[in-house]
Amino acid sequence: MFTINENYLKLPGSYLFSDIAKKIAAYQQENPEKEIIRLGIGDVTQPLAPVIIQALHSAVEEMAHGETFHGYAPDKGYGFLREAIAKNDFQDRGCRIDADEIFVSDGAKCDSGNIQEILALNNKIAVCDPVYPVYVDTNVMAGRTGGYNPKTQNFDGMIYMPCTAQNGFVPEFPKETPDVLYLCFPNNPTGAAVTKAQLQEWVDYANRNGILIIYDAAYEAYITQEEVPHSIYECEGAQTCAIELRSFSKNAGFTGVRLGYTVVPKELKSGEVSLNALWARRHGTKYNGAPYIVQKAGVAVYTEEGKAQVKEQVAYYMRNAHTIYNGLKKAGYTVSGGVNAPYVWLKTPGNTTSWDFFDQLLKTANVVGTPGSGFGAHGEGYFRLSAFGTYENTLEAIDRITKM
Repeated sequence: MFTINENYLKLPGSYLFSDIAKKIAAYQQENPEKEIIRLGIGDVTQPLAPVIIQALHSAVEEMAHGETFHGYAPDKGYGFLREAIAKNDFQDRGCRIDADEIFVSDGAKCDSGNIQEILALNNKIAVCDPVYPVYVDTNVMAGRTGGYNPKTQNFDGMIYMPCTAQNGFVPEFPKETPDVLYLCFPNNPTGAAVTKAQLQEWVDYANRNGILIIYDAAYEAYITQEEVPHSIYECEGAQTCAIELRSFSKNAGFTGVRLGYTVVPKELKSGEVSLNALWARRHGTKYNGAPYIVQKAGVAVYTEEGKAQVKEQVAYYMRNAHTIYNGLKKAGYTVSGGVNAPYVWLKTPGNTTSWDFFDQLLKTANVVGTPGSGFGAHGEGYFRLSAFGTYENTLEAIDRITKM
């Protein structure tokens, strides 16, 4: 008789944002007249930039003619996109990254979950707390952790690095040395960022101890401070210890189009084994490549026109972030983030739990956010608001919240 992967049974309930969606649906069904403003999930609301739409139309037209039709894409992505990524995202910033170290995919979420497949099950994993749930859940599914501990609200066998107000929501080196650690800066959910000097310390720590860093830079386009690095490869030695994840969803609004990429340097090895070669083997076996149409849209982002239009959209969302941050701070809330990231991290009033605040916000203000406890035990007592709504809705949401 067939059996199942029992590691899945360790996961409590459903995925965080699925739980939120169910709560919203139930409330909306009972109160159909209520206009709910959603500042929860990090989904964008602005339409794709004109140059991207133009590229999509052009690529669709190519697919209509035999001489320009494209079928399966190359495993790692088309050369025109990988070369544009290498130049614009890395080489122009002084990073030694080549096109053959870039693997195009349909988004950073999939890659952040799939990358662990090339790693042994006995690797000790370290994550920030609070943390983007995918890092934890996929390692639980693979069998790298023990069971869920209701007392600690964490998984046994995983190393958690607390990110609190006391340390500026930036983790310190864990007491127990991990084999693999996940870092995300600018951070989801807290919006915290690190300077190049701080990130260099993590790179040095990893190289000293033979640790692999999986670095999620999905929100790098929102960085406003010069001392904050856009890539881990701006740090010396990162090519020998780090894999970087990137997304077109947040910078170019591709949440409904789907495009991202992972950087695996050729210098990155476990003993004599190249992780670039391992990921290429996995990628080629399990992935058919992002569609030609989508990759043509992706390369349009790197044109001068594309850069200008995407920058304008990022500025739109950052105006929302500043609106949320300033509005809540003025109303007496304790807030952080919103400077180098499109998320604002707020302390819930008094001793209100994250989920209780979610319910209050939904029922009293008809505004949706994300409970901090959904990101880990150290997220309890906090709440995440996203700047990806419309400006008008953002203003209305802050007005409603401050009148609660």
